[in-house]
Parts: sequence; C-alpha cells; structure tokens
Amino acid sequence: MVALKAADVDRFIGRPDPARPIVLVFGPDAGLVRERVEALIKNAVDDPNDPFALARIDGDELAGAPQRLLEEAHTMPLFGGRRAVWVKAGARNMAASIEALVASPPGPDCRVIIEAGDLKRTAPLRAVCERAQVAAALPCYADAERELARIIDEEMRISGLTIAPDARAALVSLLGEDRLASRSEIRKLALYAHGKGRIEMDDILAVVTDASALAHDGVADAAFAGRPQDVETQFAKALGAGTPPDVIVGVALRQAIQLHRARIEIEAGASIDGAYDNMRLHFRREKLVKTALSSWTSARLERVIAQFAEAKLHVRQNKLDLGDTIGQRALLSIAVAARRRE
Repeated sequence: MVALKAADVDRFIGRPDPARPIVLVFGPDAGLVRERVEALIKNAVDDPNDPFALARIDGDELAGAPQRLLEEAHTMPLFGGRRAVWVKAGARNMAASIEALVASPPGPDCRVIIEAGDLKRTAPLRAVCERAQVAAALPCYADAERELARIIDEEMRISGLTIAPDARAALVSLLGEDRLASRSEIRKLALYAHGKGRIEMDDILAVVTDASALAHDGVADAAFAGRPQDVETQFAKALGAGTPPDVIVGVALRQAIQLHRARIEIEAGASIDGAYDNMRLHFRREKLVKTALSSWTSARLERVIAQFAEAKLHVRQNKLDLGDTIGQRALLSIAVAARRRE
C-alpha cells in the first residue's frame, strides 16, 4: 500500500476502510492533520471523552515499550462497544511498535490512529504504514485554491451567509497555510458579518489577518509608489528575516485592497489627505502611500488585486523552487506599472 492520493483522503475520512484499521495521518499542515485525526476518532468511537473508549499514547513512550501499543489495540472495552487508540508521534522512532501491530492488527471494533508531523518518504514510520495492507497513510498538505474555496463555501452555508466574488477571491489568497487557522479566520469573519447576509471586500480587510503583515509594509509601499530598487532591497531583507515569499505577497495584496478602498473615496470626491487619514496607517508610511494614491485608479487596483491573489497561490504551489522569484517579479511588475498613468 502507498499513501492515499489527495482526492481519496477525504473519501477515506468520511468512510474509513474497515480492512485498514491502522491509519497514519501526517504532513506539514498541522491543522489539517489534527482536523482529520479528530474526524477519524469521532467516526471510530461513540464518545471521544470516554477514557475507556479512547486510549491516548505518547509516541515517544512506545520507543522504549513497543508492546504497549499492541496491548492497547487488543484490549476489550470495559463496557463493550467500539474503541480507538490515538498515538501522537514524537521525536523517537516508534516504527517497531507499528511493525508489531501490523503483524497482529486489531479487530473490527478498534481503530489505531497515528498523528504525525511532516515525514520524509524514507521515514521509518511512514514506510511501515505505506507497505502494510492493513494500514492507510493519509498525507496532509496545505490547502490549494479548490480546497480553500470548498471550506469557505461550507462555512458560509453553516453561517447562513453569502460572499461577494471579489471578497471570496481575496479570502482564498489570504488562507491556506494551516487548515485550523483557515477555519478560524473564516469563522471569525462569519461572526463579524452576522446579520449582514453578505460578506464584502471591506469585511475581509477589517477582519482577516495575515502573518507578518505589519512587519513588511515597506515592500508593498515601495511597489505601489513605483520604486523598483527599494522593492528589491526590502524583499531581500524580508526573505533574510525568514519571511515566506507568499506572506510578502499577501502583505502587498492587503495593501492593494486598502488602496482600492481609498481610491474609491477619492473618486467619489474625497481628498487624498482625507482618504489617507481614513486608512489609519503609521505616520512613517505617509509619503509613499500618498504617492500611490496619486498614481493608481480604483480600476487599475482591481486588476492588481486579482494579480496578487493569483501570484500568492502560485508562490505557495512553487514555494520550494520558484516561490521567491515569482513573488519578487509580481512586486517589481507593480513598481514598474506605478510609474505609468492610464
């Protein structure tokens, strides 16, 4: 057996295969790992809070006592019913305990769920589970655009809300690093918009957070003010400080949304000073932001919002090889475009 493909994982979560009672849930998206583990536990036992129905084991303990997992998996519930064993993998190698369990798998009324972090293909724990016919390995990677859109629609339906297309596109681009964090942001947004019926772009700007946004405004300010050299310098500094390129692009996206709202005010008759004051930014940003407000129109900024939303998704998809290059090019293209007037 090998790790299930992404398209098959949710199907397995909804209807686990009884022929594979051992399930390894692993991957870089810790929030998605936890969400799927909890779904499997809920499916496996009647009451996850019942200690007789759900046994919890620290994986590091199994490294020194590999038979313990086998004993827990074959223990009959004190009062009957279904049972599950939840193992949280740690730093120590517990592959021996899994090998013993694979050789003597639990019966149909018990499921063993192993929660792990990001495992290399050669990691012993992953290798054992992927080889075993009685085990399933469920990889959990950061949500792509399709999965994020599905989660947004699901949460909107639960909350009785709709969301404007531009707000939906922006929201997708600001989420995705961690499933639980994404759901938290969407639910916070839904709570904020309770009673409104429809979520608009202003709601996204007011509520949804993006990591390190405030720390790297200089990159976005330089881009929208038409300063390519400063963009290169600030972008390099941000990368050197350990900021992921998709976060940097996300900062620029939020800036585009803020500028768009301000430009709408200006085109409706407000002054640049007045629109800037309504943005409530740090005083050190005033010069560059006002330059941007003079250079861009709301129509052009709408196109930039779409451009950055697409760029952020591309950066995430290519983070390991071309992410830095894609992010820098997106920002430099805006810096060059800022010098043109339509």
